[in-house]
Amino acid sequence: MLVLLTAAMLAGCPELHWGTDKSQAQAQQGAQLIRDYGCGSCHRIPGITGADGLVGPSLELIGRRAYLGGVVPNQPETMVRWLMDPQGVDPRTAMPNLGLAEDEARAISAYLGTLK
Repeated sequence: MLVLLTAAMLAGCPELHWGTDKSQAQAQQGAQLIRDYGCGSCHRIPGITGADGLVGPSLELIGRRAYLGGVVPNQPETMVRWLMDPQGVDPRTAMPNLGLAEDEARAISAYLGTLK
């Protein structure tokens, strides 16, 4: 069921590729959004000053991980969906829905994708 839900969420979404020139500009914006939204109060996030939270998982090397939250494949589009609606992807997650717009989630995903 979760696989079908994930596939349905990804259908029709524009592509995002970690490591492209376009995503490099998004990554810079994403780093700022991570600061603005205070993501470091829950997560350890390399490259973000003061992001040393211990509530959520460390995001160090998240770009290399096979899964997000141990449940869905770690792909750029899946990351965007997770950031926009964490409970919609995994109802058991404690991560709050921050009300991110899609462009904000894409930028944050681009930054997190650089953490390899």
